[in-house]
Amino acid sequence: MNLDNAVWLLTGLAAVVVLLTRSRLSNEQSQAGHATVPHEIVNAHTLMGIVALGTWIFYLSSPGTTLGIVTLVAWWIEVAIGLLILGRWMARPSKHAADATGDSWGQGPGLSILGHVGMLLGISFFTWIVLADKMA
Repeated sequence: MNLDNAVWLLTGLAAVVVLLTRSRLSNEQSQAGHATVPHEIVNAHTLMGIVALGTWIFYLSSPGTTLGIVTLVAWWIEVAIGLLILGRWMARPSKHAADATGDSWGQGPGLSILGHVGMLLGISFFTWIVLADKMA
């Protein structure tokens, strides 16, 4: 697999994580077992994900150093917000959440950890792509 295909594959996975995270966080008010996250933070997380994804796709279509750096800033803000939300959930679940009752996405934070750590690794790879000027 060449580098361009790997980047586009990871871009698609990033889009899935952004959409699934939004879906899961917007439904958590009706589910026990999740830390309550204010809607403003959920909206900021989703908005940054959409901005980062949109600018990243534009960057991949027509690479430029300035656009790449702007896109990386958006991605890193997105990852930071996501990791802070995840950290809040994991730090004190008993303080912020009731016992889990049916979560159709899986029990506990496993899926969220996978998605957010995967995003951290993916955005680290995107950072290398931009800074090393690997996109032609």
